Amino acid sequence: MDETFGIAIFSLVVFLFSTVCHEAAHALAALRLGDKTAYHNGQVTLNPWPHIQQEPFGLGLLPVISIFLNLQTGIPGVIGFASAPYDPLWAMRYPRRAAWMAMAGPATNFALALLAAVTVKVGVSLGWFKLAYNWKIASGTTDLTDGVALLLSVMFFENLLLGAWNMLPIPPMDGFSMLLFFLPEERAGWFFEIRQQVGMMFPLLMFGMSNIFWQIFGPIFIFARGLLF
Repeated sequence: MDETFGIAIFSLVVFLFSTVCHEAAHALAALRLGDKTAYHNGQVTLNPWPHIQQEPFGLGLLPVISIFLNLQTGIPGVIGFASAPYDPLWAMRYPRRAAWMAMAGPATNFALALLAAVTVKVGVSLGWFKLAYNWKIASGTTDLTDGVALLLSVMFFENLLLGAWNMLPIPPMDGFSMLLFFLPEERAGWFFEIRQQVGMMFPLLMFGMSNIFWQIFGPIFIFARGLLF
């Protein structure tokens, strides 16, 4: 398999799977904490279709377009977005529950990155993989294991990226909801008002933060790779 083509295909598959896991985690956490909105929307599932129906452009068309635009870079790169609805009245009544619900998504991405890293470490100990030191965390010792190592590298890279991106402390990112752990409950209404108003400017924020984020993510990736390997 041509590596550039393999990276593109694996990036799209991993992005879809990881984003579905992220949104399903939000939906499941909300259900367990008392909000059935996403559950009734059919999103407590790893079936991608209900999540694509919720965001047909962000989780359907946009990732495919971005893959073709990013095909020659040689690194995983998918642009897209998804969402799981929640009851704002529930969130204002139970702001700390809403914060835990928000944290469930990035936590799932970090867990998937850890799973990929552990699988690589097991493969290295068995002689299937050898460690790599660019954005890929491993390469294979045969053609078959090289393909598996590429998939695991994309899974580690993209989930670490998705987790870090979603933990940015700006609305409407999940990381902004960490404030709910510290704000007095009577100020929850103020928090959600700010989140909604600033969140409407999200495309501009995303554009403005992208260069800053890549400068932040580089050291995060190097640290995580060094910590694990």
